[in-house]
Amino acid sequence: MKDVSKDEEGAGGMKDIIKKLVETYGPSGSEDRVRDLIRDEIQGAVDEIRVDALGNLIALKRGCRGDGGAKLLIAAHMDEIGVIVTYIDDSGFLRFSNVGGVSPFTLIGQRVVFANGTVGTFGREKLDDWKDLKLDKMFIDIGAKDRAEAESRVKIGDVACFYREMTDIGGKLIAKSMDDRIGCAVVVEAIKRTKGIESPNEVYFVFTVQEEVGLRGARTAAYGVNPDIGIAVDVTTTGDTPEAPRMSVKLGAGPAIKVKDTSVVAHPRVKNLMIEAASSAGIPYQLEILDFGGTDAGSIHTTREGIPSGVLSIPARYVHTPSEMVDMGDVEGAVKLLVEIVKRPLAGSV
Repeated sequence: MKDVSKDEEGAGGMKDIIKKLVETYGPSGSEDRVRDLIRDEIQGAVDEIRVDALGNLIALKRGCRGDGGAKLLIAAHMDEIGVIVTYIDDSGFLRFSNVGGVSPFTLIGQRVVFANGTVGTFGREKLDDWKDLKLDKMFIDIGAKDRAEAESRVKIGDVACFYREMTDIGGKLIAKSMDDRIGCAVVVEAIKRTKGIESPNEVYFVFTVQEEVGLRGARTAAYGVNPDIGIAVDVTTTGDTPEAPRMSVKLGAGPAIKVKDTSVVAHPRVKNLMIEAASSAGIPYQLEILDFGGTDAGSIHTTREGIPSGVLSIPARYVHTPSEMVDMGDVEGAVKLLVEIVKRPLAGSV
């Protein structure tokens, strides 16, 4: 009989919630199914759960918040990229625009699903039109014979996301919407592991909406919570694939602590407290500088009079494609680091 470690048991349990999260429909502006799933997972593990006007799920874990504690906001976004129907032609083909960062080169041969379960696949006008391929030269085929049949299934303004199931390839997971359902899974697991542990901090675990279209949910949530410290949990790209841009982040080397991206320069004291927490707990980590893209920290740190903010990143290959890949060792490290941060007295850290 094989002995199973606690880490292996935890990884197995996490994979179940990750699978549920990544396979759930939830493009920007339509996060309700993801929100309901997360609420069910964390019910009873926090002191208070509410949904704000924009749709952010805000879970509060009360703490001492005396001289040793601070008000801490931890944010992971629920939404994923997608496409939105802009026109239906006489033959029943759907023209579309992007919801978030969608490249036409990732769409060929892929399938999408709408909120009502309608499934379609992408096509392009000219089979040899690769060099100048753009979204406006593409369409979605839902198998309709004409406009009337298409309109009975899909309306103008309906949004679809990639239609893929998660695959476990032994220590690594491949799925659509790892950005940022893997961040949501990390936060959910951290909530569960700190249940019954009294934190010196007042911790707001926030699952945000509409990150992919402008970091919108995080801005309103941070304004309402008005924390002392903000930490976003999101994916980051890697530099470990053939001829990839030179970047000092790779799969399997631990979670990454952000130094800078295009939306934020991590507050040095927040960055350092994350480094100190990882070092003291023996958690391998990487330092991340991202030359493009941003996270919820970009909105959090400029809210009100300014909120010192940082980012805990999960390395991911093939971000913004239907097959984003993460390493479970990095995911587990991110959970452990987040738990360490929640347990540490943070007053005076910034």
